[in-house]
Amino acid sequence: MRGNAVMDAIVTRSLEPLITALRAAGYAVVGPTVKDRAIRLTEISSAAELPDGTGDVQEPGNYRLTERDDGMVFGYAASPDSAKRFTQPPRQTLTRSRGQVIEEVELEAPRIALLGLRACDLAAIAVQDRVFLGGRHPDPAYRRRREALFLIAVNCAVPGGTCFCVSMGTGPKATTGFDLALTELAVPHRFLIETGSERGAEIVAAIPHQAATGDDVAAAEEVSRTAAGRMGRTVDTEGIQEWLPAAHDHPRWDDVASRCLACTNCTMACPTCFCSTVEDMTDLSGDVAERSERWDSCFTLDFSEVGGSPVRGTQRGRYRQWLTHKFATWYDQFGTSGCVGCGRCITWCPTGIDVTEELSAIRYGTEGPSCIR
Repeated sequence: MRGNAVMDAIVTRSLEPLITALRAAGYAVVGPTVKDRAIRLTEISSAAELPDGTGDVQEPGNYRLTERDDGMVFGYAASPDSAKRFTQPPRQTLTRSRGQVIEEVELEAPRIALLGLRACDLAAIAVQDRVFLGGRHPDPAYRRRREALFLIAVNCAVPGGTCFCVSMGTGPKATTGFDLALTELAVPHRFLIETGSERGAEIVAAIPHQAATGDDVAAAEEVSRTAAGRMGRTVDTEGIQEWLPAAHDHPRWDDVASRCLACTNCTMACPTCFCSTVEDMTDLSGDVAERSERWDSCFTLDFSEVGGSPVRGTQRGRYRQWLTHKFATWYDQFGTSGCVGCGRCITWCPTGIDVTEELSAIRYGTEGPSCIR
């Protein structure tokens, strides 16, 4: 919903004026903070709440925070939170009935500035845009929420051990889909800001800044080049639309199914998974009933139930469906991959299932090319 045009870059020393300007423009600023022993996206009112000096370590089934000695504000990889929580809320009430009166609940579309999104997150938003805004039946509630979002990307400087955005062509530098894009620079510590929309330019005009020099721009480009060479994982996507669906009977599906708990963590953390279900609830008095939409997952047994029986009754079938759809048949539906290489599904899998390892094993065998650099 935002173009590719990027205007002149500027440099600022502090993010406090940016947060102040966004709040003055009527946005609630949601940014990264340390919460629940992780980097979470929560509403902030000051730059002092940002996680400067905090990093993280991400490995299959493992996440932990670390201390950095450089004072970097964005010295961490992908947060467990993504923009999906704001474009497609985990639960929303659709209708409410009181006796014989049924009212349609107007879904909220708050003005929110999301600070700290990575290039992979912007790519995920673009994927969801194709799902919810494309085709014959666009979702008007999704459109309202999207139009109310102000997107502030941060060009990734510290990829996590589970990241593979370079393989998916989605990062680490944000090139489109943002209102503002930041690159954090060191010695001296400063932020280079690129504008990607007219409203982004309006915010920049309201904060103290100076024009970026050639050295500033070169330093920002070096940040992205260095990050691209430090990916924790890789995926060979050449021909994946053909070879992955053809591997329907590969024995690796049994192997991964024996390790998968069907806990749905991967789909909940994934920034592009959009499956949902509708459920009806009645209060204890029986006077008020609500119909709500909530996130669901293709890993649940009853997700594809037809005529009282599941279409995919085995864990093998459900995992195969998810991985094949995500990396291959999503192209058939939406013209793009369903994976943006953020690595969240690897980090937040309790048993440490690594999709890059599974894809490599299916394509090359367990002795094939390594998926880990």
